[in-house]
Amino acid sequence: MLRLALAALLLVSTAAQADECDGLAARIAAATGGKVARRQGPSIDIRVPGSTKLDLTCRAEPIAQAASGDPSPSAAYFQVLSIATEVVVGERADAAQAILVRAYETALRERRKSFIQQNGWSASCYTDSAGAIRTLCSVGRIPPG
Repeated sequence: MLRLALAALLLVSTAAQADECDGLAARIAAATGGKVARRQGPSIDIRVPGSTKLDLTCRAEPIAQAASGDPSPSAAYFQVLSIATEVVVGERADAAQAILVRAYETALRERRKSFIQQNGWSASCYTDSAGAIRTLCSVGRIPPG
């Protein structure tokens, strides 16, 4: 009986997290002019106008990431991810965009993944001049502890 009760509690908790993640994805889609697309496990694809691929992954702390196959990401790439940052971590989009651009420029210059921590959240960017995905940047809250 105890096992059954624990299993039911786990199902309710998992469903609540899924509902929160779906709601967060819907808010990002609405703010970016996008559309919630496919969900696979904890990740939800959000289709936004243009060539940027946007993804929301919900775990203990949600993470938004944007991928671009363009040789240099467009201004729209940073705008979409900065809007998602505002929804996910609460940082104003204009402030987030400046931090994301700085993380991208650091990754490009130093040829390694860059991390910038700011106000309880972090931005990271990775660049690859020869890969199918040329730029991959993500944002998320820094877990407490």
